[in-house]
Amino acid sequence: MGKAFDAKMAHNGRLVLPKVVREALGMSDGGTVVFSLENGEVKLTSLDQSIKRAQDLYRKYAASDFTVDDFIAERRAEAAREDGV
Repeated sequence: MGKAFDAKMAHNGRLVLPKVVREALGMSDGGTVVFSLENGEVKLTSLDQSIKRAQDLYRKYAASDFTVDDFIAERRAEAAREDGV
């Protein structure tokens, strides 16, 4: 387990992340954080880290270099065949 930090919650539910946590997450003022509930615990990551993790996961399972443009072209060709064009 990593280091633990504490922060007091205000009456309106606001928390101030300790500076060391913001720095570790690479966060600046106005940055967005993502909270995940896992086994009764809260995991906190920056939005940038969450996006990178999703992109890495996609790359791991992507079978080819199939792009959005390829997908659109394939769907247009399929629609043209269905329309008899």
